[in-house]
Amino acid sequence: MKIESIRLKNFKTFRDVEMRDIPNFCVLVGANGTGKSTLFSVFGFLKEALNGNVTSALAKFGGSRGIDEVLSRGSSGPIEIELKFRREAKKGSPLITYLLHINKNNVGRITVEREVLRYRRGTAGNAWHFLDFSNGTGKAVINELDKVMEEKDLKREEQTLKAPDILAVRGLAINNRFPAAVALGELIENWHISDFHINRARQERDAGYAEHLSQHGENLSNVVQYLYQNHKDVFDKIVSIMKARVPGVVDVKADTNDEGRVVLRFKDEEFGDYFLSRFVSDGTMKMLAYLVLLYDPNPFPLLCVEEPENQLYQSVLYELAEEFRAYANRGGQVFVSTHSPDFLNAIKLEEVFWLEKRNGYTDIKPAKNDKQIKAYMEVGDKMGYLWKQGFFGGVDPK
Repeated sequence: MKIESIRLKNFKTFRDVEMRDIPNFCVLVGANGTGKSTLFSVFGFLKEALNGNVTSALAKFGGSRGIDEVLSRGSSGPIEIELKFRREAKKGSPLITYLLHINKNNVGRITVEREVLRYRRGTAGNAWHFLDFSNGTGKAVINELDKVMEEKDLKREEQTLKAPDILAVRGLAINNRFPAAVALGELIENWHISDFHINRARQERDAGYAEHLSQHGENLSNVVQYLYQNHKDVFDKIVSIMKARVPGVVDVKADTNDEGRVVLRFKDEEFGDYFLSRFVSDGTMKMLAYLVLLYDPNPFPLLCVEEPENQLYQSVLYELAEEFRAYANRGGQVFVSTHSPDFLNAIKLEEVFWLEKRNGYTDIKPAKNDKQIKAYMEVGDKMGYLWKQGFFGGVDPK
């Protein structure tokens, strides 16, 4: 999956913005408070709403005030989210639009005011509506997505959801008779919004099966053990990079102790014995977690990471940025926010968007549209140096 554009209206600091031509590897810069975390929370909000309902998702992201906290200041709604994406990141793949409007009804209850999923197979003609719901009722197509060549052949069924705050994508995905809803639901369900907590990753874990790093990283030792047992080439690559980037570390392993818990251990070149993860630095733990995440044999379709430079040496950030790009090129679109010039120095012009706050609301600008930045990049300047020197309007790099 590749997201090509995002349009937000009345979502926190984003009163009315649109990001277009989003690359596989997208890097966000902006001053504190401009909304970098808020943009990532859009993905988290959709995933939470899919797993539960819109009311519970608003409570998680808006606290006790719910929708009133999520709505942009001075706005009366509705909240509008529109994603345009392709199931495959290649030319000719159908363009899919997912539109979601959320509001309160006349008795103050949260409702999905409008939810639409439409496909455009070519560059001309009208898009086909595979799903169209309002306030809990609507129609959905039951055909297999790739087996219909003419709109007249689409077969639609009318459905009523259990409640008006349930996403139709969730309600219909349970029933395999609605392939379009199933496909989108699976994509959103597999998004990964990283919120890595170093202390959680240090903890011993009960033995168990884990292929992918969790949102908070508490299963790091389980995933390291899984890679060693099932993808030894990937595990050896990670250990090799750790040896090159972390002074003194020559090996990493995860083994199961007598109590049935998986323990993460490191080996220092000056000592013969392995030592527990609680004795290594925060930077060492974070580097291992990022490598486990970025060398995952089966990338997430969407990966979001905020400020990966924290706790890491400046000297490793250029290579880390290239690894994020390599991950995106393997099939998982990546969004990263950063304040680091060293990280930005590895970033291409078309990969950067910057967030600028004016009159209380945030605008999103692609760096490639700035003629001055583009001109400097064309003669060999680096993005990080330009950012540090203040060439990004409204962004204070200090």
